[in-house]
Amino acid sequence: MANKYGNKKVIVDGHKFDSLAESKYYEQLKWLLTSKQIKSFKLQPRYLLQDSFKKNGTTFRKIEYVADFEVHRLDGVIEVIDVKGAPPTAEFKLKHKLFEHKYLQSLKVIFYKPEYGGFITWERLKEIEKKVTPSAKKKPRVGSAVSKRVRKRRVSL
Repeated sequence: MANKYGNKKVIVDGHKFDSLAESKYYEQLKWLLTSKQIKSFKLQPRYLLQDSFKKNGTTFRKIEYVADFEVHRLDGVIEVIDVKGAPPTAEFKLKHKLFEHKYLQSLKVIFYKPEYGGFITWERLKEIEKKVTPSAKKKPRVGSAVSKRVRKRRVSL
């Protein structure tokens, strides 16, 4: 079954992944573990961003962020990974900020882009796309408003 972004759920080793890209990253982590390049990894780790609370008789539920992976490197560094297939939503961007504020680890957002060699970080993807899409000045549309100075110049020619 496809989700709202068109990704199909994938099952690998009895684990359900939200996308093919997530399952590919899982396969990569398994290989890194087997070849002893990482210490361990966890699937779907949960991080508390805000506790539940009561105010004026209303109970507000806790806010949690569920990452795709938590990778424990050999040097002791813990990486929190989120694999994306579509541009991040406003909700994700907010949770990302809350996560970065509360936790020492950084949240690494990656995309699977075969045209760029496989997995690529969000930051790197933004850099590449900025270079690819020219930031040319907008050309005036036909029939758009023209200032008096430009109009006078056009008339005198």
